[in-house]
Amino acid sequence: MDYFSESIKKAIRTVPDWPKPGVAFRDITTVLQDRTAFRKLIDAFVHRYHGQDIAAVAAVDARGFIIGSALAYELNASLVLIRKKGKLPFDTLVEDYELEYGTASVELHKDAFKPGDKVVLVDDLIATGGTMLAATRLIRRIGAEIVEVAAMIDLPDLGGSRKLQEEGLQVYTVCSFDGE
Repeated sequence: MDYFSESIKKAIRTVPDWPKPGVAFRDITTVLQDRTAFRKLIDAFVHRYHGQDIAAVAAVDARGFIIGSALAYELNASLVLIRKKGKLPFDTLVEDYELEYGTASVELHKDAFKPGDKVVLVDDLIATGGTMLAATRLIRRIGAEIVEVAAMIDLPDLGGSRKLQEEGLQVYTVCSFDGE
């Protein structure tokens, strides 16, 4: 792990037993409140995708919007919001996915991309991968090309990044919490 990744990881607050006993919640608000850490975070993504002719940054509801908006601005790319079902006002595509106890849905405007657009999909973290996998299916249904799936944090013990890679997706995360 490089210096920037380590400093961002150190800025993330871990809240034990929240929202339920046994869960170590990774709180990104401390990174956002630390202007140096936040700049390093956005710079890590910008440097990774600069010069790759990214047409759009697709950001997952809701914390992905924070990273996605800054990244889209810096890359001079459009920002596309992938929202929870019922939050977008125009014609949408919907994708359902499994949760631990049931299902959920995400949606995307049908006209969010042009076929062949190069897209980076971002969220704050990758846990089980369900939301990100559903988002990739939406993007692919429109015909856009997913350059990479990116997040600030990977929780590899939950298997999400592995599932994304098994779907043929490139995955980038700034830091990970493996068994910690």
